[in-house]
Amino acid sequence: MTTLDRSTGSTTGSTTGTGAFAPAPGAASVGRQLVAQASMEARLMLRNGEQLLLAVVIPVIVLVGAVRGAERVDIGLSGPPVDVLTPGVLALAVMSTSFTSLAIATGFERRYGVLKRLGTAPLSRGTLLGGKVVALVLVQALQFLVIGGVGLALGWRGPDGVASVAALVLVTLAGTAAFASLGMLLAGSLRAEATLAAANLVYLLLLAGGAVVLPAENYGGLGDVVRWLPSGALGEAVRSACDGVLAVRDLLVLVAWAAAGTALTARTFTWE
Repeated sequence: MTTLDRSTGSTTGSTTGTGAFAPAPGAASVGRQLVAQASMEARLMLRNGEQLLLAVVIPVIVLVGAVRGAERVDIGLSGPPVDVLTPGVLALAVMSTSFTSLAIATGFERRYGVLKRLGTAPLSRGTLLGGKVVALVLVQALQFLVIGGVGLALGWRGPDGVASVAALVLVTLAGTAAFASLGMLLAGSLRAEATLAAANLVYLLLLAGGAVVLPAENYGGLGDVVRWLPSGALGEAVRSACDGVLAVRDLLVLVAWAAAGTALTARTFTWE
């Protein structure tokens, strides 16, 4: 008789009374598929120099350069530059990893047939997206340690208590879901080269005018507009969280972007 090892998703078999082998194929549970996919995605991201550049090096350069520059040039910040800019750079790190890196990597996975082969496995679109999101959260924990450490070295006071940390985790997860769904939507709709160009262009536009690093109030009359963008909502929510306040409005904007992006990705994403 053949049995299925549900802990690994593999099958075992034995000969029947007539000497014939009777296989019993089966898939691993969704939970085990999710863990395996997330583990693979995280390892691939950490081994890729370009991904690490987007995830850590660029945000650290932006943080140090912005803080040092703001100390010499008045840009109208409402508080000490390091306390305003560090949360913004944390939000930028979430955007760079969840959107730009994910879109580019997934786009080229489609081009080289990696996703097509995954599509032949019992791996649903939801499990694939979930595995990538979990991997992103693991990488972002590393990002926050590095960027937060640099911020503390520059004089940042850090989150204001346990409630502030809880709010920061919540808005980071919402921002990750929003940008990951949009990144997957882009990667699943365009050719790899077009995804590369579009993801970098959107990243630069949101960095410059999306209220992610600088507060929305610094954009004058456009401030109320950019807060409806996922970048503006994430930037404002992270800054508020570091001050011990949960920005419910901005959190709901992120949830809405995540829901819309996920729904569109589920309808349009193709494996090749």
